[in-house]
Amino acid sequence: MKKPDSLIFDMDGTLWDAVDTYTESWNVIFKKLNLDRTMVREQLLERIGWDGARVMRSVLPEFDDEQRLQIYNDVNQVRRELLPKNGGILYDGVIDGLKALASKYKLFIVSNCGAGIIRVFIDWARINDQITDEMAYGANNMPKHHNMKLLSDKYSLKNPVYIGDTAGDGDQSRLAGIPFVFVSYGFGKTDDYDLKFDAFNPLTSYFMEL
Repeated sequence: MKKPDSLIFDMDGTLWDAVDTYTESWNVIFKKLNLDRTMVREQLLERIGWDGARVMRSVLPEFDDEQRLQIYNDVNQVRRELLPKNGGILYDGVIDGLKALASKYKLFIVSNCGAGIIRVFIDWARINDQITDEMAYGANNMPKHHNMKLLSDKYSLKNPVYIGDTAGDGDQSRLAGIPFVFVSYGFGKTDDYDLKFDAFNPLTSYFMEL
């Protein structure tokens, strides 16, 4: 793997765990729609890393695409309201690590979340000064590999790497033609990676020493 000039991070399962707040957003909408169902954390964890359309087909198969899109937008609006108050749990070492890494690399976030969610996370975690830019699935309904390339082209990145916690992150990295760094403390499992770290602090140390 070539020495990187930039690090592109996944968000959920890589930088923080906000699944409980995400779960609550679903249940608010189920109640609003008078649907007799409840989302629990374990159900949402099974779908972490999926793009919005796939999640909606899985959760609400009885609705058509237009209805699902409206509900998807409603769920994300509730999330944008809940997250600044409820937040999530940052993984150990993330804040100090990002501050250190930003002194050496351009840092980005690419996630399969709804539009505006990454920005809420950045503001909540107070990492505006560390993150150069971000791109969410909900901004253009395009997969991660497409958005990685958009950022690479926009900022003329020569050797970016993607850092994530699922097999899907690895697949998208391959499609984008960039190395994949797997963090095993997150939500997924995979054996297909270029580097693996079991915590954020050793990841920070590795890239700072390159």
